[in-house]
Amino acid sequence: MVAPYPPEPEPAPRRRLVLDLEPWTTPGRAALIAGLIAIGLLGLWMALDGDGYLRPLDDANLAFHEAGHMFYGLFGAGPALYGGTLGQLTFPALAAASFWWRRDAVGAAVAVAWLGQNFLNIARYADDARAQALPLVGGGEHDWFHILGRWHALDADHAVAATFRAVAFGLVVAAAAWLAWRGRAALRGAAGT
Repeated sequence: MVAPYPPEPEPAPRRRLVLDLEPWTTPGRAALIAGLIAIGLLGLWMALDGDGYLRPLDDANLAFHEAGHMFYGLFGAGPALYGGTLGQLTFPALAAASFWWRRDAVGAAVAVAWLGQNFLNIARYADDARAQALPLVGGGEHDWFHILGRWHALDADHAVAATFRAVAFGLVVAAAAWLAWRGRAALRGAAGT
């Protein structure tokens, strides 16, 4: 006798992506302390500085912003408009990913703090969408005026900026806290325990 239907095939085994990464190394005390001081000073500068421009870091960030317009512009006019902001976020995010991949806690934390600092710059730019008082490179057009205008949300420029500011400070605080947690063994060793 022949079965009326063929038997059900076995379900395919689920595939999982498994990253074979080395364990995190404990940072040396000097590197840990230097990283924490750098992140702390960056956070302090972000909180207290009036004009918000930190040379030479923001000179590099500006170059990444302009490069982002060109790179993402390869994919069309829409991506070109967002490309400046994306460029500012791409470079520190790639740096953080690279350090994470190599299991370098100090480098990863500093790169995440740098990412946060870029969010503060983006907040400043978005906050200026209606006023358009910030000096622009080459006197060009204001990205965030066009981005928010495209979404009919120009009147939300301050709220968008506040969100970016919160993300900025959250990333810097998280980077410092995570680095301190990762380096707790090195800190205990520095205290003589």
